[in-house]
Amino acid sequence: MTAIQNKTSLLSKLFNSTSTDNTTLQIAQTILRVGVGLLMIHNGFSKLADVQKFADNVVSFIGLPFPVFFTYCAAYTEIVGSILLLLGLFTRLNALGLLFTMGIAIFFHLKKDGLQVASLETASLYGFFYLFFLLKGGGKFSLDTLLAKWLAKKEQ
Repeated sequence: MTAIQNKTSLLSKLFNSTSTDNTTLQIAQTILRVGVGLLMIHNGFSKLADVQKFADNVVSFIGLPFPVFFTYCAAYTEIVGSILLLLGLFTRLNALGLLFTMGIAIFFHLKKDGLQVASLETASLYGFFYLFFLLKGGGKFSLDTLLAKWLAKKEQ
């Protein structure tokens, strides 16, 4: 019984947000989460619009094997992960995947353009947003919070 309770407690911790109870900040966090989620979806679809071009110009350039496969991985991480992020469902897990994708994008821009600020700017900003959601969770107005409450009731 203790092992089951520990697993449930770990799930509750995964879904619980570490954010403040301040409603204004929770609304701001929700707007940020939804906005970042909506904006990133476009990047995933742009990769799918010309998979081979992205595979050749980006994935092969940075030296990853199986460039077409990794193009699809990046595209679907950006599409599915962003949709789930904007809903606040599995926020930390999706933020981790999206942060990893932005890390690869930052590496690409550094390798291609060096320390040119313009090319690094967007990927870095997205990366900071995803780091924030990885650390803080989805917030009060997320599906994760509903799941955490449901799991807490099951623990009792």
